[in-house]
Amino acid sequence: MNILVTGAAGFLGRRLIEALLLRGALTDRQGATQSISKIVAFDVVPLNGLDDPRVEVVCGDIADPQVLETLVTADVDSIFHLAAVVSSQAEQDFELGMRINFIATQQLLERIRKIGSCPKWVMTSSVAVFGGQLPAQVEDHHVWAPQSSYGTQKAMNDLLLADYSRRGFVDGRSLRMPTIVVRPGKPNLAASSFASGIIREPLNGQESVCPVPLDTRLWLMSPAQAIVNLIHGHELSAAQLAQGRVINMPGLSITVEQMIDALRRTAGDEVANRIRLEPNPAIERIVGSWPGSFTAAYAQQLGFTADHDFTDVIGQFIAEYPPQGR
Repeated sequence: MNILVTGAAGFLGRRLIEALLLRGALTDRQGATQSISKIVAFDVVPLNGLDDPRVEVVCGDIADPQVLETLVTADVDSIFHLAAVVSSQAEQDFELGMRINFIATQQLLERIRKIGSCPKWVMTSSVAVFGGQLPAQVEDHHVWAPQSSYGTQKAMNDLLLADYSRRGFVDGRSLRMPTIVVRPGKPNLAASSFASGIIREPLNGQESVCPVPLDTRLWLMSPAQAIVNLIHGHELSAAQLAQGRVINMPGLSITVEQMIDALRRTAGDEVANRIRLEPNPAIERIVGSWPGSFTAAYAQQLGFTADHDFTDVIGQFIAEYPPQGR
């Protein structure tokens, strides 16, 4: 089985490739288990540090049609499409967001249609497709109303993938992911970046800014759980996706204050007190438009799973990335 992973050098992309290599096999469109023979790890920057003969690292511009012609060939069995420009960056740079988040996805799907190979396709969507007046718990049939360019781009991708799947051009599934916490490394330009920062930085002896009110409710998923669900989404058959190709993922509904309380219980007052409240209207406007809870009934029916305790999520991060400077 040949697999293409876009956004391979990103945090989730790398973890996904590692998990796939460890797993060693996936099911094809006919439901037969096939050994993974090659993973093409594609990104604008190289994926380093994975020494496995099954991995082929390819760099390029995902929105370049000529690049896609060599990247997507008839022997690609499955595609995990993770490449994206994050929320605040897409809001600041409209052309870049449209080019990478939407036009590249459209061109990828069109390339597949022209080849006629109908591979399995898994991509990540976002809770940012919702907005406006929201109930306390959003149901699967709730109408999308994005309040940002990023959310609009993700919504357009969802509609496009659903139609390409309906017509038999691709066997797609779009997983509408919660905010992934806790991410390692440095803050990025995602509006939700603070959700990892208020845990990661204090644990590493640094101050962190919380730009939203403490009662802001977030829908979260740990990195480990995200990888489990990405692979589970791939393994579902087309027949199981009778209620649609776009799936609201289950998650953990929690307020920012509860997140900080969990950090305090785990690491103590000195660590938790490194968080400083500093309102940022732009971030608050974006994050405040996102749902804080979902029923995710369809996803649960399909066997997707969620984290249940944020203290455990913090524990996972500490175990994998031991704090420096506590």
